[in-house]
Amino acid sequence: MKLLEQIVNQKLNRITKEELLKLAKTHHISLTGQQADQVVTLIRGKNINIFNPTERTRLIKDVAKITSPEVAKKINKLFQDFIG
Repeated sequence: MKLLEQIVNQKLNRITKEELLKLAKTHHISLTGQQADQVVTLIRGKNINIFNPTERTRLIKDVAKITSPEVAKKINKLFQDFIG
């Protein structure tokens, strides 16, 4: 299980704007290019562990500041799907 967690976290921490926009579109999450840029800047290189509830919650709160609470909830749902 740890290997899967490492792979998911590594992918998250190296996500590009284009990948994030594609994921958002696939999961029906409204995200602008500017918001995607800001979210990617927030995430990239921070070694966030989305399997850790504290780190995930902190990230979602920061995403809500950039986007909206509704978008942050949808992104959290997306994370939950990945780790569930």
